[in-house]
Amino acid sequence: MTTIGLIGSGNIGSTVARLAVAAGHDVVLSNSRGPATLQDLVSELGPKARAATAAEAAAAGDIVVVTVPLRAYREVPVEPLAGKVVIDTNNYYPERDGIFDEVEDGSSTTGELLQKHLTEARVVKGFNNIWFDHLRTLARPAGSADRSALPIAGDDAAAKQAVTELFDSLGYDTVDAGPLAENWRTQRDTPVYVTPYGTYGVVPGTPVSAQTVREALAAAKRPAA
Repeated sequence: MTTIGLIGSGNIGSTVARLAVAAGHDVVLSNSRGPATLQDLVSELGPKARAATAAEAAAAGDIVVVTVPLRAYREVPVEPLAGKVVIDTNNYYPERDGIFDEVEDGSSTTGELLQKHLTEARVVKGFNNIWFDHLRTLARPAGSADRSALPIAGDDAAAKQAVTELFDSLGYDTVDAGPLAENWRTQRDTPVYVTPYGTYGVVPGTPVSAQTVREALAAAKRPAA
């Protein structure tokens, strides 16, 4: 089994951790407030989970999930992530993150920003287009007729394969949206963002097939700069 490091343990991070532990993986959780603040979550998750600093979670993970607000991406530790597969869940919310000119003008995507920061890591965008409670409730075993798919984007084929295998173990199929430059297709206000999986704030969600995800990605329109 794989060890999953989590840099950020909020709604998405804790949901991924729960799915990972249920699938038999080990998880190492971190947040900006320190390991002591994660003890309740670790106790809930059981012996396959432990709390650590961000640098320790980065070093421990075979795959590391970065799930912090975009405004904080430059605080993600660089050195311990060299050579590693990193799943980037970031979305750009100007009202929370402030204005990022390179995202506003289309010269960069959120995934590319993190990849530029983590020069030696292999970044794959994922988990960013689904509400955390739908992520929690829509997981299904491989081969299930009502299994959902999630889009991923990245520049490294082997990294995308590793993420595809992880998602499969967590209960999801994947659809390759292309390189990181295309991850705008999964961002806020695009056709594949949140709503295909059901109404935000309402569970259970609605299973979404790989074909539906492909069609939604193709229908995305890049905002005018």
